Amino acid sequence: MLEGKRIVVTGVMTRDSIAFATAERAQRAGAEIVLTGFGRARRMTERAARRLPTPPDVLELDVNSAEDLAGVHDTLAESWGRVDGVVHAIAFAPPDALGGNFLSTPPDSAETAFRTSAYSLKALAGALAPLMPAGASVVGLDFDASVAWPVYDWMGVSKAALEAVSRYLARDLGARGVRVNLVSAGPLRTPAASGIPGFDALASAWERRAPLGWDTADPAPVADAVCLLLSDCARAISGEIVHVDGGFHAMGTEAVA
Repeated sequence: MLEGKRIVVTGVMTRDSIAFATAERAQRAGAEIVLTGFGRARRMTERAARRLPTPPDVLELDVNSAEDLAGVHDTLAESWGRVDGVVHAIAFAPPDALGGNFLSTPPDSAETAFRTSAYSLKALAGALAPLMPAGASVVGLDFDASVAWPVYDWMGVSKAALEAVSRYLARDLGARGVRVNLVSAGPLRTPAASGIPGFDALASAWERRAPLGWDTADPAPVADAVCLLLSDCARAISGEIVHVDGGFHAMGTEAVA
């Protein structure tokens, strides 16, 4: 499905992440990939990379650094010449922007959450857009931002911003034939989830309400949807949010026996 495509995958930290599952499936579908890592966490990315079917290169990328973004562009321009797909799996909020601290979160923490989790989609896509031919695809990982969630606070606000950013990118990159979409995943036990207070209660509610059920330990369905959106099978889809959540988002309440 992805034969011959060259894809950048961000956000691989451990083998339990959605980004790792996406990288693995993309390789098995025929893609050539590179990963990105940042600072001390890059060592974790490099360890995870060695567990992929074909260990890829890992490029240094702090998505908030203009220098790093330019460096990734230049490296890929020289080594690949083009980029057919980009997976944005980057999100961060300081502890005081989560856990029920919405009203007391200082502006600097809210700004950090927004810049790293939402503006970064524009920054990454903008840096690599000159290398993306018609038919290329940008896919970001999302969590439903249509409602307010317990304890999610400024990360929830940032995800709402991410959804808006993706639509504006779809507008502006569409003239180049580049697609931009999001995959809104149900809760998964990933490294990112470990930093969200109250995750267990949220996951339990999801398992009860999703009509198809939901396995919080299995990122494969989400990774498969990302690969679909990276492929030519989704060549006419842009500005979309694809929910991969067992149908939870469409239910008003838990099923009544």
